[in-house]
Amino acid sequence: MADAMFDVAGRVACVTGASSGLGQVIATALAERGAKVVGLARRAGQLEDWSDATSGETAILPCDLSDPSQMATIAKAAAEPFGAPDILVNAAGINTREAADDVTAEGWKVTIDLNLSTPFFLAQALVPAMQEKRWGRIVNFASLQTERAFPGGIAYGASKGGVGQMTRAMAEAWSKHGITANALAPGFFPTELTGAVFADPERAARNAAQTCIGRNGEGDDLVGPALFLCSEASRYVTGQILYVDGGYTAK
Repeated sequence: MADAMFDVAGRVACVTGASSGLGQVIATALAERGAKVVGLARRAGQLEDWSDATSGETAILPCDLSDPSQMATIAKAAAEPFGAPDILVNAAGINTREAADDVTAEGWKVTIDLNLSTPFFLAQALVPAMQEKRWGRIVNFASLQTERAFPGGIAYGASKGGVGQMTRAMAEAWSKHGITANALAPGFFPTELTGAVFADPERAARNAAQTCIGRNGEGDDLVGPALFLCSEASRYVTGQILYVDGGYTAK
């Protein structure tokens, strides 16, 4: 019974940011458990490497996710390999790590567009097919900075604070149609976005010490929470932010 609740076999999933990092972790986990996964990202070569190395049914869609006005076109293309997606995981993102005094209008726009506007407009484009099925799962990527401010994170933090409210608003708008909308908020995991953090062993150790568990995250730590939010197991959970941070925000 429990296994059936977490079953994603036969579902069609669209995962942005599948070329690397936590987006790739989730895309792989879904594919290995029987979902048909379309991986989206800018870097075609890395997407191809991921698809070749992953068991299960996968397809790739190299595309520029930084322009929210293109999401209707991208959503249409994402539905071509396996049909309209049942699951959307918005994992693509950017963090420029600029001090507030150094942020430019151009940099601010890029961050807000990719981290906040694109997830909304891609979801908006995919929701009608989910509504027809009366079943859908939207999983956004929030952050520790949805909850608190970090140095050099004003643009990123603003976008991730927005993701938290957007997730609640998505739930209010679409959950009556059988679509849940939730967000994962990872703590410190080794990815391209956190490369500078993990390049400094002392800084990485300080972050680990701030968790309740006493270590930083590992990719597999995100698989269970992601499968929960992508499956029938979370059917009465919507509009929520699940912090997968080892208790960082609890201290």
